[in-house]
Amino acid sequence: MTVLLTGADGYVGWPTALRIASRTDDRVVLVDNLARRNWVEEVGGTSATPIATPEVRLEAAKEVYDLHNLSFVEGDLTEKTFVDELLEVHEPDAVVHTAAQPSAPYSQINGERANYTQHNNLQATRNLLWGLDKHDLNDTHFIETTTTGVYGAPEFPIPEGGATMENQGERDNVPFPAMAGSWYHLTKSHDAANMRLAHKQFDIPISDVRTAIIYGTQTDETAADPRLSTRFDFDYYFGVVAHRFCAQAIAGYPTTVYGKGKQRKPFISLEDAVEGLARLALIDPDERPDDHVVYNQTTRAISIVEVANTIAEVGDRFDLNVSVEHFENPRDEDETHKMEIENERYMDLIGEQRQDFAAGIYNILETLVEHRETITCYEDRFLPGVLDDWEKEPANEKLAYDNNTELTSDAN
Repeated sequence: MTVLLTGADGYVGWPTALRIASRTDDRVVLVDNLARRNWVEEVGGTSATPIATPEVRLEAAKEVYDLHNLSFVEGDLTEKTFVDELLEVHEPDAVVHTAAQPSAPYSQINGERANYTQHNNLQATRNLLWGLDKHDLNDTHFIETTTTGVYGAPEFPIPEGGATMENQGERDNVPFPAMAGSWYHLTKSHDAANMRLAHKQFDIPISDVRTAIIYGTQTDETAADPRLSTRFDFDYYFGVVAHRFCAQAIAGYPTTVYGKGKQRKPFISLEDAVEGLARLALIDPDERPDDHVVYNQTTRAISIVEVANTIAEVGDRFDLNVSVEHFENPRDEDETHKMEIENERYMDLIGEQRQDFAAGIYNILETLVEHRETITCYEDRFLPGVLDDWEKEPANEKLAYDNNTELTSDAN
């Protein structure tokens, strides 16, 4: 058996690769074009945790875990010839597709970045799906991290994938309508539709893993050696809300909540996200469902004010004295929206939650205090600044993203 994992240099991709490789003797082929490092550098950011090159990471995996089944291929998935060669040579039994430009704020900067995000994300997925059919790999299990952001914020419980529609007395199950709020999130809505079509036309087994906001700095595998660390972004463009708040706490800033902050967003720990992807990748081909399945990759919904208060409470254990400050909300939104999202299918997959939110915040702060100097050097990146290298288009206030905004999986 061979597992192909894309976005292997990313926040989620790298620890997932380690977990998969540690549970099988089969080959695990890692793919990335290392673009994420360049995107973060473009916006003036950096990873709080130093990240090694792919070559150093693989060498460390051999030394620490005796993993000899990992290999790395550098390449661009938007290039069809590269994808065709990749699939023809390795003939994967499972593809774990975590590669993407994953930042909503980055995709909102200007039209060029919106176009780039949509081309990069959609072209890569289409190339993989069409390539599987072209090379007669229709039994390959295709697993992609999309996002819970495709659902928007409806006033009813969000199902795992579909919805029931009734019209003129007739009922049927239909795909959940795309309600994305950014050019990035819309790429995942399109990917979800394309995967559904690929399953219908090519009969490829599909697992659409709709990833919530992920928190955490490490997994059991990455914690064993600094060379195995995954990246941790805390800037406005690539840092998710919990990570930015934690970095602000380390730098001595208050956590800033707009309005009441009682609106809830779906969250999941890095440990729980990695576990689900690894289990899907290693399902025996004879046992997995030959179907299109949607998983809501979340453990529970958490309000923005709970995020801030938890960081303040856990911060006391590190003598951080974090304050929580409320400001007038510049956005027109329901500050008390009680998101409910079904996740039974995903919880059945992982069995039980491996890390709760408070433990995840402790894990983050414990790591970040060791990298305080890096955070303070880049504290001006907490908020958007003037990006001198880009010709910015006029800002659209309705599309602006602030510290309370969801940013989902860090994939590439």
